[in-house]
Amino acid sequence: MAGKHSRTRIFSSPAGIVATAAVGVALAVGGTVGAVQLVSGSDQTGQTALDLTPTTASSLAPSSPAVSPSVSASPSVTASPSATRSPQAASRGKERTSSPKPTARKTTAAAKVLESGSCGASFYSDGQLTANGESFNPDALTAAHKTLPFNTKVRVTNPANGKSVTVRINDRGPFIDGRCLDLSRAAFATIASVDVGALTVRYEVLG
Repeated sequence: MAGKHSRTRIFSSPAGIVATAAVGVALAVGGTVGAVQLVSGSDQTGQTALDLTPTTASSLAPSSPAVSPSVSASPSVTASPSATRSPQAASRGKERTSSPKPTARKTTAAAKVLESGSCGASFYSDGQLTANGESFNPDALTAAHKTLPFNTKVRVTNPANGKSVTVRINDRGPFIDGRCLDLSRAAFATIASVDVGALTVRYEVLG
């Protein structure tokens, strides 16, 4: 910004006045406006004084009105995302099936062993009727015993191979020393070969 200074020149002729006016115009274009003041000389006749006090253009410029703060535009409202159905919702149109109910497993209590021992066992495959009145069936898992009540369950195990079979007492026998069980042909074949004929077994009377 140019410094403000004042100079007064006295011109005695009209030509000097014109030149001074041209200087003032040039100063105004260059950014500084010269205030030209005509002063009558008190001591010199016909002389005119010019006050070339430069003033800055900013001082002469009309004060600009205060700019009011611009109103910011309200934030644009974004549309909420459209609801989309999840793939799982499509299953609602399908026929619903009831979920399977858990099935309770039946647990069989282990049979109680009332008596056990070892003895000889044989088999038989002929006969009409058993001692309790049933028709003899060589393919059924049955056995004859001398004293055990009918329908008693006996587990018979071959200790040579670990195979076992559970038979039901429905007949009496055998009547040979050293043997306590006479098995049906099918029961005997479960634990040993029928070619053996007889063998020592371990028995367990089940309650």
